[in-house]
Amino acid sequence: MKKIVLFVFLCCLVPGAVLAESAEERGLAIARQADARDDGFADFRADMEMVLRNRHGQESRRLIRVRTLEVAGDGDKSLTIFDSPLDVKGTALLTFTHKQGDDDQWLYLPALKRVKRIASRNKSGSFMGSEFAYEDIASQEVEKYTYKYLRDELYKGHDCTVVESFPVDSANSGYTRMVSWRDKEAFRLWKVEYYDRKSSHLKTLTFADYQQYLGRYWRAHTMEMINHQNGKSTTLLWSNFRFRTGLSESDFNKNSLRRVR
Repeated sequence: MKKIVLFVFLCCLVPGAVLAESAEERGLAIARQADARDDGFADFRADMEMVLRNRHGQESRRLIRVRTLEVAGDGDKSLTIFDSPLDVKGTALLTFTHKQGDDDQWLYLPALKRVKRIASRNKSGSFMGSEFAYEDIASQEVEKYTYKYLRDELYKGHDCTVVESFPVDSANSGYTRMVSWRDKEAFRLWKVEYYDRKSSHLKTLTFADYQQYLGRYWRAHTMEMINHQNGKSTTLLWSNFRFRTGLSESDFNKNSLRRVR
C-alpha cells in the first residue's frame, strides 16, 4: 500500500517524469486528430486546373475533374478525369486507397484505349508529367505512416506543430520521410517537405486559400509543389467543391473508366 501511495504522490508532484508522452506518441495523436476532423464528408466533387512549369518558367495547363468517395473502414476512392488539352482529354486515374496494404490505381489512356494498372513499385513515378507522384494523389491514410513530433513553430502567422512521418511501405515509396506543418486551430496542412531515398530535400508542397465547407471541412484552393532538384513546379487550383452529391461505389469502377464523361 505504501508503494502505491508513493507512486501516486510522485505522479502528482512530477507528472512529466512519469506520464510523459513520447515524440512518436504525440506525432501519431496529431495525425489521428487531423484525420478525425475530416471524417464524415461522405463524398465531394471539384474542378481543378493543373499548371505545370518547367525550370525556365514556361507553363502548360490542364483542366481536370475530381470525384472522391469516403469509404467506411478503409481509405477513400477517387477518380481524376482530364478534360483538356486534347492530347490528354479522356485520361482518367482511378485510385482505391487502403488503410492496410498496397493501394490500387488504374490509369485509362484513351490514345491506347486501354486501362493500365499502376504497380506499387511505380507509385513514386510522376503523375502525368507533374511534380506530384502517384503516391501523392492517393489519400494520406494515418496507418500508412509512422510519426514523430518535432516541435511547435509559427508558419506564416499560424501556430503549427511540426511532425515527421515515415512511409510504412518504404521499399516502394519515393520518400524516406516527410515533414509537415499543421496548425493547432483546425489541423490544416500548410507545408510538407519531402525527402528522397538519399534523405536529400526533394520537394516542398504548400497550401493556401483555405475555405470551409458544411461548417467543418477545410479545403485548400491552391496547392503548389516545387521540385528543388529539377527546378520544376506544379500548381493545383481547386474550385467548385460540392459535398454529399450522392456518389456511390458504382461511380468508382475500373471497368467503366473508358466511359467516363
